[in-house]
Amino acid sequence: MSLFEITSILMALTAIFSFINYRFLQMPTTIGVMFISLLSSLSIVIFGWFGMDLGQKHVAVLLSEIDFNQTLLHGMLSFLLFAGAMHIKLDDLKSQKFVVAILATVGVLVSTFIVGLLTWLMLGLLNIEISFIYCLLFGALISPTDPVAVIGILKTAGVAKSLETKIAGESLFNDGVGVVVFLIILELAVGGGDVTAGRVFLLFLTEAVGGAFLGFLAGLLAYHMLKRVDNYQVEIIITLALVMGCYAFADSIHTSGPISIVVAGLLIGNHGRAFAMSEKTRVRLDDFWELMDEILNAILFMMIGLEVLIMPFTPQLFIAGVAAILITLFARWVSAGGAVLFMSIFRAFSPGAVKILTWGGLRGGISVALALSIPMVPARSTVITITYIIVVFSIVVQGMTLGRLARRA
Repeated sequence: MSLFEITSILMALTAIFSFINYRFLQMPTTIGVMFISLLSSLSIVIFGWFGMDLGQKHVAVLLSEIDFNQTLLHGMLSFLLFAGAMHIKLDDLKSQKFVVAILATVGVLVSTFIVGLLTWLMLGLLNIEISFIYCLLFGALISPTDPVAVIGILKTAGVAKSLETKIAGESLFNDGVGVVVFLIILELAVGGGDVTAGRVFLLFLTEAVGGAFLGFLAGLLAYHMLKRVDNYQVEIIITLALVMGCYAFADSIHTSGPISIVVAGLLIGNHGRAFAMSEKTRVRLDDFWELMDEILNAILFMMIGLEVLIMPFTPQLFIAGVAAILITLFARWVSAGGAVLFMSIFRAFSPGAVKILTWGGLRGGISVALALSIPMVPARSTVITITYIIVVFSIVVQGMTLGRLARRA
């Protein structure tokens, strides 16, 4: 099947599910599309149990031809991160910089070890054989909050502005830390190298600091180009080139593409918007990137819903996944609560901050993509299935109820 055919099928399904959601369910688009996609997949599976083939094999073949890891981490993610970062105000982010920094670094590390340890104990009780190192690997991929899910859902959640900045800012920056931790633990798990403190520091420096520096340079170049043009079509093309070129170059030199795009997006969305664009360009650019964000989000969440057709589910793994939801929420509560407790010595927090930070720590496609990148080892199917269950719960249940919790707080 060609790339055009695969893209056409995904686009058609996304359009149909978006229409159904708008006409009948009226959920936020991303959640509604994923919910319908998930229900459709489950219906196909259930009818298959009774001998009625509704095209499960054909959909499974389609999904097998889509490299979810490659599609998201080396394709869609750059556009989604830029669209999200463009609308984060630097002044708001500066006022929350210490909270964001602690949540995105110490919070991720604490959560990784809590999730890893408790998951290892839980799977042992369920007689599911898995080594401790792969439980830590699971902790590393599930601990960072997903910027795509978080920013997409925060738009309609009605969270207080200061808390929204904390949650969105953390989700934009904790990927760099999460990926570094994931890569280090993966090396330990597969025995591919000698992991030393020096190598860990160098990897973090290359990924996080290198990515930020590259994003700043690329954003600065695009800013000077935008400043010398007053034509919104050309300026949109420049931002597209910035996103695609910066991410591809970051990949080629093995630094963090996500962090480079976030930094570039913050620069263009703040400095560029204020000093390099006319009012007409600002409106057209916002409309373009908002549309890009909505379309790619809808396709991504639709794909997540379809992935259930190729997940290796068993009753035992389903129970493990439900238990892992509680473990992940507990780890998030400890890491977010610890950060708030420490920072409350120096500053005040909104009422219910820990509850909203805990419940608003959404997981999404990035966790699934990282899980799918694990080599073919016995623990892989266990990690993928548990990750998928957590992501579905996070988007559907936490995403749908976050606004209600925020209003109560």
